[in-house]
Amino acid sequence: MTEWSVTEPQKLPLTDPVTRLRIRVVNGTVNVVGTDEGSARLEISEIEGPPLIVSQDGSTLTVSYEDLHWKGLLKWLDPKGHRRRAVVSVAVPAGADVEVGVVGAEAVISGIRGRTEVRGVTGDTTLVKLSGPVRAETVSGNLEAQSVTGSLRVNSVTGDVTVFEGAGTAVKADTVSGDMVVDLDPAAGLDGPPADIRLTSVSGEVAIRLPHPADATVEASTTSGGVSNAFEDLRVGGQWGAKSITGTLGAGRGTVRATTVSGSIALLRRPEPEPDGDGWTATPSASGKAL
Repeated sequence: MTEWSVTEPQKLPLTDPVTRLRIRVVNGTVNVVGTDEGSARLEISEIEGPPLIVSQDGSTLTVSYEDLHWKGLLKWLDPKGHRRRAVVSVAVPAGADVEVGVVGAEAVISGIRGRTEVRGVTGDTTLVKLSGPVRAETVSGNLEAQSVTGSLRVNSVTGDVTVFEGAGTAVKADTVSGDMVVDLDPAAGLDGPPADIRLTSVSGEVAIRLPHPADATVEASTTSGGVSNAFEDLRVGGQWGAKSITGTLGAGRGTVRATTVSGSIALLRRPEPEPDGDGWTATPSASGKAL
């Protein structure tokens, strides 16, 4: 095993192949990008506080503090009150498995085909073009996923969850008070398995934008929140208290389920693609703000 104790900005020489990456950082930023290269590159461009320990044991690369462990990360407190901050950038082979834990730091992960697991306390997380299975947990940080084609599983307390151009076959998200916006890519279900969308919140608002024409069985219900439905083929039930939206769109191959206690639920229709001046079809880009 090779180990470095990093106390100042530097690039580290990595000669062995990397198939697994583990990073745990307090404050600052973590950037992970998947590449087609066989080797990995690591740069720590900013660091304050205690040293980061970087180790390479076989094909596993680890970047962390001595006192910050994966299992207790979501409840971690610095007992010594040290000021910590680090900016870590890593390029790894796209097929590697990635495990990132952040406390107060932002995490950006893109282009990974292997398994991705993220845990965060207050920092925001951005996931872009991940094709392997993804599992994310956050306390108050927001999570944004764009063009994620692997299965996506998210647990959040107060952080918002936003999925742009969702193309994965499965999106499952649970929040307590965080809002959720899921926008499905019209081309997602053309060649692959039908989508399986399951969202649950206590008081957070839920908005799901489906392509037109859609192909899914829909079951959405709220105990005391409001509902909004843009599809004529779906039925809205209940007038006082509990309300629901149910029905089948298209052949009903996919599944869309949403449940809240007091949060509102909106099922929105994605605009149909419009031909551009050359006769090609242009699909409007997704935007959570526009919903």
